[in-house]
Amino acid sequence: MMGAHDTGRQASAAPFAIELKGISKAFGPVQANKDISIQVAKGSIHGIIGENGAGKSTLMSILYGFYKADAGEILINGRPTTIPDSQSAIRAGIGMVFQHFKLVQNFTVLENIILGAEDGPMLATSLGKARKVLADLAREYELDVDPDALVEDLSVGHQQRVEILKALYRQAEILILDEPTGVLTPAEADHLFRILRGLKDQGKTIILITHKLREIMEITDTVSVMRRGQMTATVKTAETNPEQLAELMVGRKVLLHVEKQPANPGRTVLEVENLRVVDEQGVERLKGISLSIRAGEILGIAGVAGNGQSELLEVLGGLTRGTGVVRMNGKTLDLTGRHSDGQSRRADGIAHVPEDRQVLGLIMDFTAWENVAFGYHHAPEYQKNGLLMDNEAIRRDTEAKMATFDVRPPIPTLAAKNFSGGNQQKIVVAREIERNPDLLLVGQPTRGVDIGAIEFIHKQIVALRDAGKAVLLISVELDEIMSLSDRIAVMFDGRIMGERDPATTNERELGLLMAGVSEGAA
Repeated sequence: MMGAHDTGRQASAAPFAIELKGISKAFGPVQANKDISIQVAKGSIHGIIGENGAGKSTLMSILYGFYKADAGEILINGRPTTIPDSQSAIRAGIGMVFQHFKLVQNFTVLENIILGAEDGPMLATSLGKARKVLADLAREYELDVDPDALVEDLSVGHQQRVEILKALYRQAEILILDEPTGVLTPAEADHLFRILRGLKDQGKTIILITHKLREIMEITDTVSVMRRGQMTATVKTAETNPEQLAELMVGRKVLLHVEKQPANPGRTVLEVENLRVVDEQGVERLKGISLSIRAGEILGIAGVAGNGQSELLEVLGGLTRGTGVVRMNGKTLDLTGRHSDGQSRRADGIAHVPEDRQVLGLIMDFTAWENVAFGYHHAPEYQKNGLLMDNEAIRRDTEAKMATFDVRPPIPTLAAKNFSGGNQQKIVVAREIERNPDLLLVGQPTRGVDIGAIEFIHKQIVALRDAGKAVLLISVELDEIMSLSDRIAVMFDGRIMGERDPATTNERELGLLMAGVSEGAA
């Protein structure tokens, strides 16, 4: 393991591409970055990992000029550099590819490339120059994109290439990528890694922010670990392993692999036949979905975000209306009438952990105990004389749930917005699982959740399965789907492309199905 000032012993021969010294940044009482020093060697791929809220994005936002550090110094290629805004960062040779792309959807690729970097009022000159440069860059770095295509018509993977081309067009020598594979299929992620290796071979410097340990091990030369706003270690990737990195991130040993016995499926709990959903714009989001789940098994739905998974959860959870047949424990559910709502679904034995905890799972300004009661406030144990809600009983129940699910801090009167993302998720999971449902719908169970909380939530989902319950799991994290599921169905464009056994499939096969390749071809 190396200290922050031992990361590149060639420093005397050549300056580091980036050197941060003593960077600190506070937002009110919250110390987001505390005395951080890091050195990034030229022509390397340097990973930065850490739990949600560890300060990674704040640090990169300082480097890209979005925030101004309270203290510390930035050196670019050995020269002290002030970066008050993103234009200064671009002039210093820094480009950033954000997790949520900054592209104008109804502009062409070429128009997006020159936006903000025009040579003058005559756009034809800028477009002509950009077309030639774009062709050279695309050929050199495997970044093939049709320059005349509208961005809205491109796949997510191709849109990401446009973002990289934008940075290279502005002559970036240092590229920062924030969670770049979050919206990519495995094949697109592999192609991105080939692009990054090509950029490195051409002398570019890459900083990769990710929470995926497998990606760190696969693509980086060096990795820096952050915890609670501080830099805890910088190590050569070849000299570490995922278990050590996880321990550095969390401060304790973490079980990275889900431990579970083989499933013992029982009776059929959920049957779905020809389920269709049309959104408010008249677009068909579900195009004839059929599936079934038995007691004591987890059915995982794999797919790139936006292919109908959200609508599947919402219609089964009573939040959206649809057509087709859905049977729960043999009873046909109402998909269009007054019994097509969350309360009716709960009465039918369905619990729902929604994909977005802050929008659908919690009311952020309300307390933890109020959030625990939501949806279940008519439960007999929450009633006083059958007429009024027994707030004290709800608070006691919340305390018990917080203890069982290790919610920190264990304060029922604290507002939901004052808990970390992982603890917010634990509140939602505790509320739903503790109701002993026959079917748990769970969407993105560990999105934005710290690695320690991921381990805990996975254990709770497996425990529910082992108690003989059915679980429908939707996640864009293929590792999560592979390790938790007993069966995997793959969705693409509102359809199920095929079903696989996680014990006999692999990421390449699933990735083909996720990209819309037919089951026979896959």
